[in-house]
Amino acid sequence: MIPELQPESSLCGVPVLSTAGEAFRPGGGEGEIIVRIRPPRPWEALDLRSLWRFRDLLLALAVRDIKLRYRQTALGVLWVVLQPLLAAGIFAFVFGRIAHLDSGGVPYVLFCYAGLLAWNLFSGVVLKASGSLVANASLVAKIFFPRVVLPFSTVISTLLDFAIGLVVGLALLLAYGRVPGLALLAAPFWLAFLLLLATGVGLICAALAVAYRDVMHILVAVIPEGLPRTLYKLNPIAPLIEGFRGALLGQGSVGPRSAVYAIVFTIGVFMAGLIFFRRMERQFADVI
Repeated sequence: MIPELQPESSLCGVPVLSTAGEAFRPGGGEGEIIVRIRPPRPWEALDLRSLWRFRDLLLALAVRDIKLRYRQTALGVLWVVLQPLLAAGIFAFVFGRIAHLDSGGVPYVLFCYAGLLAWNLFSGVVLKASGSLVANASLVAKIFFPRVVLPFSTVISTLLDFAIGLVVGLALLLAYGRVPGLALLAAPFWLAFLLLLATGVGLICAALAVAYRDVMHILVAVIPEGLPRTLYKLNPIAPLIEGFRGALLGQGSVGPRSAVYAIVFTIGVFMAGLIFFRRMERQFADVI
């Protein structure tokens, strides 16, 4: 009986196989081991066990990104705090004081800051993940390791920035006399799906950026004011950001249809990103 081998890892997209039982030896002696080589099955692209096996490399890359970001900077971590604070202050002045837009009874600074926290997390993961392969071209071309480690390592460093901003956000809530309630328990739920969506988009952009470097410079346009709200809800990021903001502020909710749509869309994008990344992986070392 010839054992069927399961892939332990991949080398430039080609599975590296190992036996799950005893190997077949011709004549039962000390002959050569005969193995059966088969193409990878479609669902094997969704296997994330390689991230666990290379967790030390994952953490090392994340720590390196954090050190490179804050090394030789005058303000250091203060940049993480000042950027959303200044943006929230500008939005509050323009849209709250001048345009008099409704914020549902929430101070406009808090309303803007909560939304910016979620948006900055999403955009940060997408931007960093999309350039992770190109930024580490020397590693990709010379050393074997699961390439998916590079985009995922950017998630950890971006989460640190988000955590710092979240602490400041909670301090702002207390400063305005608003104590977070039980709704805050739903924040990790919305955060998890926001990360899944950002990672899925980042994986697709990272794979494309190897051959098309201008993918990293794509900008998101501002939504026109006259756009119908129903059409706006088709953007899966909108319910996720609104859900996180409502959980943080304890006010506002997302409709069940919008929530289910955003969750299903997010899972689909994440799976599609993994599959597309794995399919393109064998070309990275040659093209980059």
